[in-house]
Amino acid sequence: MTVATADRPQSAVTARAVAFVAANRERAEAIGRSLADDISNPDAFAIHLAHGLRELADPEYLAGQQHVAPGLGPIYGVRWPLLAAVGRGFRETTRRDRPTALLFVADRLFRETELEPRWFAFGLLRRTLDVDPERTWQLLRRAAREAGDWITVDTLAHTFGRGIARESYRWAELEQLTLSPSRWERRLVGSTIATLPFEDRRAGRRPDVATRGLQLLGELIGDAEPDVQKALAWAYRSLTLVDAVATAAALAAEAEMAANTADGHRAWVIRDALPKIDQATAEAIRERLHGIRRRPGAPSTSRASELSTRFAGMSLGGPLPEPPLPWSPKPRRPRTPPTAIARG
Repeated sequence: MTVATADRPQSAVTARAVAFVAANRERAEAIGRSLADDISNPDAFAIHLAHGLRELADPEYLAGQQHVAPGLGPIYGVRWPLLAAVGRGFRETTRRDRPTALLFVADRLFRETELEPRWFAFGLLRRTLDVDPERTWQLLRRAAREAGDWITVDTLAHTFGRGIARESYRWAELEQLTLSPSRWERRLVGSTIATLPFEDRRAGRRPDVATRGLQLLGELIGDAEPDVQKALAWAYRSLTLVDAVATAAALAAEAEMAANTADGHRAWVIRDALPKIDQATAEAIRERLHGIRRRPGAPSTSRASELSTRFAGMSLGGPLPEPPLPWSPKPRRPRTPPTAIARG
């Protein structure tokens, strides 16, 4: 949001957005509180949430979202501060409820057509990571497979990052996604690494975050998809907060490779990350990359892409049949035990 100053007055568009949020914030929190009544009835919850989101929708914001994210799926057009207010009202009212009940609600919201219920569900899964991590990660993997736009991916990245910060072995979740044929799953790798230092300022800034993050970025840099490249550059910039020296060294090494092979994909990511490293190193890298630009139609040069090519024809990260979830909130004491859930 643009901050108004004496030299830079607030624009009419920004002023309208601020006024719209202020006028609807209390209503959004009330909608969130009222959702607590349906926590044990996922279908009713989804209907109730959809009704509230329609009430909070802003047609001007809807048009803006579709402009900045071409190809974005159906949305109501609810501004992020208001969606957050709905979540805040619900969270405060259900603080003493069993978080595992939220798994059933999140699963149901994933079946909605519009995207805001899915984004709302990501917030619910943040609350279930500690109490039921395995079933939570099944839903997170499903969300990654079904993602089809950068807004959804970057929103999901915060919950992915929270889960990795709490259980470091979950880095394997990102490692698998480097080989995905879906550019959105590959983007999720970069977006998650980018959000980790902010999602958890202690666990997200441990030395191993830089070590593991740089390793995965090294596998993906050279990817031909602009959506992936933007997330990789964002991740490199974020990792300077964790280990500026190691990040600068990694970028310098990648710059050498880009210069030696005239790799425009790699060079673009490096240039976009340079503002966050020390000026002397950044200037040397810019000089080394002089004249190297992306070429339309040039194939990916990443190590992950090379490895994927070796296994062409195999289903690596592609959509898999999604079995129905065998756990249900009703009845509370089923007569027969539920079957095991297949890993996502």
